[in-house]
Amino acid sequence: MEMKWLIGLSALIFGVALAWLNKASSKIVHNPSSVCLTSGNIKNGDQLPVDQTCVGRNISPHLAWSNVPTGAKSFSIICDDPDAPAGIWVHWVIFNIPPTVNELSAAIPVKGVLDNGARHGKNDFGNLGYGGACPPKGHGKHRYFFKLYALDVMLDLQPGATKTDVENAMEGHILATAQLQGWYERK
Repeated sequence: MEMKWLIGLSALIFGVALAWLNKASSKIVHNPSSVCLTSGNIKNGDQLPVDQTCVGRNISPHLAWSNVPTGAKSFSIICDDPDAPAGIWVHWVIFNIPPTVNELSAAIPVKGVLDNGARHGKNDFGNLGYGGACPPKGHGKHRYFFKLYALDVMLDLQPGATKTDVENAMEGHILATAQLQGWYERK
C-alpha cells in the first residue's frame, strides 16, 4: 500500500513540475541575440540626433533589422526612457509590423494603421506614434531604448494599444529580441 502511495505522489509531483516547466518555458525568448537592430540615424550608445527629439523635428528614426528567426510572423517595437522622473516613459509603441518588412524609414506617418498594416500604439504623451526624446531641462542624460521583438503571431490589438497591452499580448510569443540605445540631454 505504501509503495502505491509513493508512486502516486511521485507521479503527481512530476506532473506539477512538468506543467510548471511548460508554463515557464512559454516565456523564454528563443535565440535572443539572433536579430540585429541598426539605424541610419542612431548609433548605439551615442546621443540621439536632434530630429528624434522634441527640440527638433520630433520624428521617428530609421530602424532596420536582420537575422530574423524562422517562423517570425510579426514584429513589435517599443521605445522607452527608464530615466524619466515619474518612472519609465514610453515614447513609441508600434506592432503588427509584417514579417516581410525589415526596416522602417525615418519619419513614418503618425496614424493608427500604416500602409503596410503595422499599428501604432499610444505613447505616454497620450498620442499615437513616435514622441521624441524630451527630458526635463537640467535633469541630465536620459537613455532611450529601442527594443525590437520578433513574434510568432500577429497581435490581436487595435491601434492605440499601450505598452502594457502589447507586452501582455506578446507574452509566450517572443522568438527573439534586439535593442538599440541612445541618449539625450536638454540643458
